[in-house]
Amino acid sequence: MPSRTDLANAIRALSMDAVQQANSGHPGAPMGMADMAEVLWNDFRVHNPANPHWINRDRFVLSNGHASMLQYSLLHLTGYDLGIDELKNFRQLHSKTAGHPEYRETPGVETTTGPLGQGLANAVGMAIAERTLGAQFNRAGHNIIDHQTYVMLGDGCLMEGISHEACSLAGTLKLGKLIAMYDDNGISIDGEVEGWFTDDTPKRFESYGWHVIPGVDGHEPDAITAAITAAKKSDQPTLICCKTTIGFGSPNKGGKESSHGAPLGADEIELARKQLGWNHAAFDVPADIYAAWNAKDKGAAAEEKWNAQFEAYQAAHPELAAELSRRVAGELPADWQAKSQAFIDATVAAGENIATRKASLNALNGYGPMLPELLGGSADLAGSNLTIWSDSKGIETDPAGNYIYYGVREFAMAAITNGIALHGGFKPYAATFLMFSEYARNALRMAALMQIQGIYVFTHDSIGLGEDGPTHQPVEQTATLRMMPNMSTWRPCDSVETAVAWKEAVELTDRPVSLILTRQGLKPQQRSAAQIGDISKGGYVLHDPSGDVQAILIATGSEVALAIDAAEKLAKDGIAARVVSMPSTDRFDSQTAAYKESVLPSAITARVAVEAGVTSGWYKYVGLNGAVLGLDRFGASAPADELFKLFGFTVENLVDVVKGIVASA
Repeated sequence: MPSRTDLANAIRALSMDAVQQANSGHPGAPMGMADMAEVLWNDFRVHNPANPHWINRDRFVLSNGHASMLQYSLLHLTGYDLGIDELKNFRQLHSKTAGHPEYRETPGVETTTGPLGQGLANAVGMAIAERTLGAQFNRAGHNIIDHQTYVMLGDGCLMEGISHEACSLAGTLKLGKLIAMYDDNGISIDGEVEGWFTDDTPKRFESYGWHVIPGVDGHEPDAITAAITAAKKSDQPTLICCKTTIGFGSPNKGGKESSHGAPLGADEIELARKQLGWNHAAFDVPADIYAAWNAKDKGAAAEEKWNAQFEAYQAAHPELAAELSRRVAGELPADWQAKSQAFIDATVAAGENIATRKASLNALNGYGPMLPELLGGSADLAGSNLTIWSDSKGIETDPAGNYIYYGVREFAMAAITNGIALHGGFKPYAATFLMFSEYARNALRMAALMQIQGIYVFTHDSIGLGEDGPTHQPVEQTATLRMMPNMSTWRPCDSVETAVAWKEAVELTDRPVSLILTRQGLKPQQRSAAQIGDISKGGYVLHDPSGDVQAILIATGSEVALAIDAAEKLAKDGIAARVVSMPSTDRFDSQTAAYKESVLPSAITARVAVEAGVTSGWYKYVGLNGAVLGLDRFGASAPADELFKLFGFTVENLVDVVKGIVASA
């Protein structure tokens, strides 16, 4: 029977060999964390390699994603669909073993990690989702949702500011099923961290309200076992501080930065094999070690036991069971299409002159009762973002609630939103001012990279913010969100477009959505039923002149009304101008060539785009001979009306711009 040391050494050997073969990677952390991982995965983690998506599995996140060979070794050894050839192809094109773990690409990887600290925040989101889903569905004698969230992390994760944001909130929420294992090896790429990282980490986490277990020998299985056992009994999130040696087993590079981010080298690997007592060739794992690691039978038994529990739950609570199954499958309610369309029709009939942030609140109130899976909140700006809808209940007081008071934590909010989406059972949303999307930017990018759902309500979308000035007035943010692959961005012009944008965001499950919303009121636009149907195409003809079209105005958000007024003035001056509302450029770009040609006929080259933001992205639609009325500078502190006049967003100026383009066409 292999010893625990043998089992951990299998991780070390595979990690050394894969990094060496790739001539790229990070062998030190996997070698140092191998004992922690062996205990966790063999003695505690409940999972089924044959079904990586089983809803009640324990979640596992590797926050220090550069240690990816640790996770790949674990997945391979325990029986996931990750063969030895994939480990041999570590970091190679089209392999399932990318340089950092990637969600969707590798079976068993719960989230894409690499940017340090975000995996930790994702784990907080998963723990929130587990507790909330359990509170919503568990009943006496039927704990259907009941699992742990484990996260491994390193010094770098704790140096990143997001760790403070996320862990502070986790402590406040008392997420007792969140267990973090800290690989305290004292080394980062630049060397010994004591020169730049001297925090008293245990005291820091104690101050957050965490249960802290300090001073654990990360190479002593009994100590690790005792720590995890104690952590599982706590009603607080737990940080287990494991003191380890990076590159454990390497005689010349162990404990040094030289083992952190580069292959050990063939000679050093041979020495490490001798020191570890691992007398096997590269990528050779003995059958008895494979057998000891294999979790297929244990995992199948765990899921079968749960399936029996679910059958009993189904018999006792059939409606709840059906609803849970629907939500876990990511399916919308059967009456969603009819009811959501009815809300849009009611919005059309109301014809309100309101800010699109208020229209967004109306949408939450309209769609929320149809969607118990909505779970979200705001980063301390709920009164401005208008995200607290009529049935909102804070999870800090009601574990079965649906609203999260994130506090001033934009980055953690976005990364936690990712974790909630990855867990399953919810459609998460989050809100802040558009300007502060900058704080959340890397987590937004990770959502787009993973192609997961997340609805981001970004209000106060332009210089229309007014007196708070240029520090709070977005200029380039909408454009940069549009540039992000897999991010769907909507800037609606009134309540109807906002209702449609929200509906699209709810239905779009393979990417995040950014809703860019105004502070100032916007008058409702008149549309036919056909035009309302075309809003979901991202761009459509909102206004056509009576004669042959001579010019096209393209606008979004608050500038659509400006374009309509300018078109009416141009008509009086003998120029027939079409107005195209384009709330979502990415959705418009995905339409057929024939549809795009019908909206923007190539024969009409006199085109002007107008948006209170940077101009560069609009030349894609107006051409090099067209014009863009935008803002390629920062704003100023003044009332919104004065700013729009100052920067030329007036009917008179837009008319002059159009006339100039028509004259030169």
